[in-house]
Amino acid sequence: MTKDYLNRYLFDGVSVRGELVQLGNTYQQIISSTEYPAPVKNLLGELLVATSLLTATLKFEGSITVQVQGDGPVSLAVINGDQNQNLRGVARWEGDVKEGSSIHDLMGKGYMVITIIPTQGERYQGVVGLEGDTLAECLEAYFKNSEQLRTRIWLRTGEFEGQPKAAGMLLQVMPDGQGSESDFEHLETITDTVKNEELFGLEAQDLLYRLYHQEEVKVFEPQEVNFECGCSRERSGSAVISLHPDEIEKILAEEGKVSLHCDYCGTDYDFDSIDIAALRENATEADDNQVH
Repeated sequence: MTKDYLNRYLFDGVSVRGELVQLGNTYQQIISSTEYPAPVKNLLGELLVATSLLTATLKFEGSITVQVQGDGPVSLAVINGDQNQNLRGVARWEGDVKEGSSIHDLMGKGYMVITIIPTQGERYQGVVGLEGDTLAECLEAYFKNSEQLRTRIWLRTGEFEGQPKAAGMLLQVMPDGQGSESDFEHLETITDTVKNEELFGLEAQDLLYRLYHQEEVKVFEPQEVNFECGCSRERSGSAVISLHPDEIEKILAEEGKVSLHCDYCGTDYDFDSIDIAALRENATEADDNQVH
């Protein structure tokens, strides 16, 4: 699998829908921007998969942000995605993070915030405590409380053929009220058997057939998933000249340049005195053009 994809599917006659996301490049780009400890990489991978699965539930243009915050070694981990499955993310931590740390070891006393921002319409935010033993359980609690739809989520991270991988699945009762508990539990039991090497190594069609070959499954056109930061030298330059001129001059005197670092992709943008002068001249010309 050279590209990352999200697949949506429906089980005919039982009013249950499913999603499968398999991520290599997207996950690798997010964790390559910083030297994250292994448990933090795993947390970002699970959040990445979760956000992709949740973004696939959006019925409109917009973005969704899933973040966990706490008072533990990891104060923040956040992934943002949009309806086109463009994703980015970052985490903040301090001190030593022990190998094998659980979400509670990492976050301490914490909570999860899910923010949905439609391109048109009102912003929605849901908050749920980190009460489950895993991130998946915390997300399932969110669906139970906010959506009232029975939902089961599987989140996996690891290595396959020497490369970091993240993948996951979602099952959810359709809101038409036709889904039965026994049907859902049957599909849940089947999906529970999925192995990491299957999630990381099999093509989606092969994996879904292996799991559900005795079911009637309708699989939709896959959607490509990508890492997209959104930063640029132009945006960074606009941020620089928004600083007070005295502050800019002080930084130039001390450092010889004004530097901005993008936490999402790890890119550094440097602006020396000549760059700053050009930015100011361009900004002045743009203001003059607006006046005329």
